Amino acid sequence: MPDIEAKLKFLRSPASYGSLGQQVELIETHMSWVFVLEQRVFKLKKPVCFPFLDFSTLQAREFYCREEVRLNARLAPGVYLGVVALQWQDGAFALVPEAQWPAPGETVDWLVVMRRLPRQRMLSELIARHSVARSDIDALLALLGAFYRAAPAAPVSANDYVSRLRHEQALNREVLLRPQFVLQDVRLAIERLDAALAQCTDLLRARASRRHVLDGHGDLRPDHVCLLDPPVVIDCLEFNPQLRQVDPFDEVAYLGLECDLAGAPWIGSQLVAGIADALGDHPGPSLMHFYTAYRAMLRARLAMAHLLDPRPRSPERWPAQSERYIAHALVALDAFNQTMHLQMP
Repeated sequence: MPDIEAKLKFLRSPASYGSLGQQVELIETHMSWVFVLEQRVFKLKKPVCFPFLDFSTLQAREFYCREEVRLNARLAPGVYLGVVALQWQDGAFALVPEAQWPAPGETVDWLVVMRRLPRQRMLSELIARHSVARSDIDALLALLGAFYRAAPAAPVSANDYVSRLRHEQALNREVLLRPQFVLQDVRLAIERLDAALAQCTDLLRARASRRHVLDGHGDLRPDHVCLLDPPVVIDCLEFNPQLRQVDPFDEVAYLGLECDLAGAPWIGSQLVAGIADALGDHPGPSLMHFYTAYRAMLRARLAMAHLLDPRPRSPERWPAQSERYIAHALVALDAFNQTMHLQMP
C-alpha cells in the first residue's frame, strides 16, 4: 500500500484536483497537512497519537474528519463542504467525493474539504494591518452570543471542572520546568498561577455548578476568525470533547489574549462586555484575569511542547514565543491579585 510520502506527493499536484487545481500551497500544522487551492482547501490529518488525540488509524481519521465537518457547521455554516476519500486502485490515487460512493478503489485516507476563505478578512490579518473596526467585533459578538446561548451545558461536575484546570496546570509545570528549557520567570509564573487557582476554586466550582461550562469552540483565536458578513469561526477542536467543554469567558479571555499579543488589546475588553451583555452573565474581573493567565501559561506550554517532537518545526521560534506568553500571564496575575485585594473586606 502507498506510504504517507506517496500520498503527499499526489496531493501536492494540481492535477489531482481536476478543474479545481491550478496551483497548490501546502501548509503543515502539528496535526494536519493542509492543501490550499484557489477556491478550496483540503485537509489531511496526520496519522499521529498524542495524549489528547489519536489519529493513528484510518477509522479514527474518518470519524474525526466527519466530526470536524459536523461541529464546525455551528460557527461556520457553508464553509465545511464534506469529506472525500483518498482511494488507491491499480497503482494510482484518486480523490472520490461522497456523491460518487461506492467506488471501486480502496480507501487509504480521508480529507476534509472546505471553501477557501479570503485571507485578507481573517482577524489576524486585519489586526496586522490595523484595520479592525469596532463594528467588526460587534458582528463577531452577535455570532458568538447566539452560539453560546444555544450551546448545551457540558456534562461536567464542579469537582471535575476544577480537576481539569489543575491537571492542565500540572502539565504546564511538567513541561515548562524541564531542565533543557531555560525560560525567564517561568517558575514564578507557575507558582503564582498555582496560588491564583487555589484562590479561585470556589468561583470556578460555582461556574460549573450553575451550568456555565458549555460545549464551545475550544480554540478561539484570531487566525480562526474570518470577518465576513456575517463572520465565521473555523477550526473548532473536534478531536477531544473535554477540550471543547469551556466557560465562554475562558474562550473570550483566550481570544482577547491573542488579540493583545497581535497588537489589538482593545478587542478583549469589547469582547468581555459584549458576551456579558449577550448572556446576562457578569462574572467580574477576577475571573477574567485568572482565565487570561491560565490561557497564557497553557499557550506557553504548547509552544515549548513543539520541541519535544522528534523533528520539531522551526525550533528557534518556540522559546521566545513561550516567554511572551509567560510575561502576559504575569501581567494578568498582577491584575488578578489587585482585584482580589479590592474584594477583601
